[in-house]
Amino acid sequence: MSHLKKLEAANLITSKKHGRTRVCELSPGAFTPAKDWLSEQSAIWEGRLDRFDDYIGNLTQERNK
Repeated sequence: MSHLKKLEAANLITSKKHGRTRVCELSPGAFTPAKDWLSEQSAIWEGRLDRFDDYIGNLTQERNK
């Protein structure tokens, strides 16, 4: 329950109590900043890995000559 309270305090979820049952829902847009950051990191790493792949391809070509 303490984890849910922390998520609710961070506005990541909302919760409603119906009798003895508590229903939790993700807050719309709450994860947008994390999604944006992950997208940026993905683009950075894709570029790095593309350059690494080119480097390995060049090394292979040089060794095969």
